[in-house]
Amino acid sequence: MPAAADAVRHRSLRIETTRPTHLVDITDAIADALRRSGLCDGFVMVQTRHTTTGLMVNEHEPLLLEDLEALFERLAPAGGVYAHDDFGRRTVNIVPGERRNGHAHCRAALMRASECVAVTGGLLGLGRWQRVFFVDFDGGQHRMVSLTFVGT
Repeated sequence: MPAAADAVRHRSLRIETTRPTHLVDITDAIADALRRSGLCDGFVMVQTRHTTTGLMVNEHEPLLLEDLEALFERLAPAGGVYAHDDFGRRTVNIVPGERRNGHAHCRAALMRASECVAVTGGLLGLGRWQRVFFVDFDGGQHRMVSLTFVGT
């Protein structure tokens, strides 16, 4: 439990994705929100608000991002058969215009829904090559990420 002098601040990030699988580096947006929060020491918890997305800390290197997209395609192919997409059998959580996105849910299950990053001296405590990525597996949508800043 935070000490009495600790504070909790909440922010949201809106992310626009444009590709079916879209890895978006959100590190600078988190750092900007951190500056505006006034937090000096503590941590920021980053959480996706969608079941077909995930978060990861990794290197922003174009060929690595290409490798990751290929990995996700091998593990849960977009053209695969998924019970989630069988609207003749599925009876819950269906909305008008429902997308066939079973592959996106399976891919997201391999990811984390949140990441926690240390904050020291008002800066994100990431390593030299570390960046925070929002990964959308059902892209081409408006997405939201919650930020919770805890500390002093």
